[in-house]
Amino acid sequence: MRGAILYAPGDVRVEERDRPSLVEPTDAILRLSAACVCGSDLWPYRGVETYDGPIPMGHEYVGIVEEIGADVANVKVGDFVVGSFFASDNTCEICRAGYQSSCVHRVIMGSLGSQAEFLRVPLADGTLVATPGMPDPDLIPSLLAASDVLGTGWFGAVAAEAGPGKTVAVVGDGAVGLLAVLAAKQLGAERIIAMSRYEPRQRLAREFGATDIVTERGDAGVARIKELTGGLGAHSVVEAVGTQESMMQAIRSTRPGGHVGYVGVAHDVQLPGEELFFSHVHLHGGPAPVRQYLPELIDLIWSRTINPGKVFDMELPLEQAADGYKAMDERSAIKVLLRP
Repeated sequence: MRGAILYAPGDVRVEERDRPSLVEPTDAILRLSAACVCGSDLWPYRGVETYDGPIPMGHEYVGIVEEIGADVANVKVGDFVVGSFFASDNTCEICRAGYQSSCVHRVIMGSLGSQAEFLRVPLADGTLVATPGMPDPDLIPSLLAASDVLGTGWFGAVAAEAGPGKTVAVVGDGAVGLLAVLAAKQLGAERIIAMSRYEPRQRLAREFGATDIVTERGDAGVARIKELTGGLGAHSVVEAVGTQESMMQAIRSTRPGGHVGYVGVAHDVQLPGEELFFSHVHLHGGPAPVRQYLPELIDLIWSRTINPGKVFDMELPLEQAADGYKAMDERSAIKVLLRP
């Protein structure tokens, strides 16, 4: 089969890979209908994350079940399914508490590489959720978004306790940040402030429910959030970047007693203990337990209540995956969908 492989920073190639086969009786094999490039894929692409040798790429996926192991009961051959970027059994004590991305048996799907024609999904019963039927083609991008960026943005908004009567600020205007805006709107937030400098992303943020746009960053961004909130700061702030600047901007934009939901993959983030102590800000986040939200998100997409697939502003055949990475790295695309 064909699949994307990262050889070195900036060097993505689509080559022949071994077609996956069942390894455990709990596995399923999918023929992928769509995959995509994630903002977190850019960390190794840019050389910020190091790795040993060529690695398969991709952890977001939707597709049709081709084969199942003997112990798989919840999905069947022919089902169209959505899965999370972490495989989980969905039965352990941690999963039952709603944190499937910390399942005691979790498998990182990025290690298997979903930017390909086929994918082995471990722990299929706990990881995959079947749609009510075969989706219309225009729903596939939104269902793909549910595999990671929608679920991650949703978790960020939930972790920040977005809800009725709340002012929510979102730091980061990538796909996760934009879908955190959508999530905050669905959760009933009264006011949603998107922090963005890019007009196309600002426009999509407003379409998803943003009431205000803040273009400033860092201390100037914090000052603008305070100005918009009577000097207090937002009740809820979603951090969707993962840098020192974005984390401190999020914390400092939050009012005392408020909540920060951080879902940007952290790189060299260090929190000043004394400032944090006196801020009275709650912090909650980490790798999103997407599996927790998949049934609800699929229902919202299937009923056409939400259209998160709009974050895909470029679509390419899998063979042109390198062009997709380049476009996202240069910020000429928000998120690139790949068709195997």
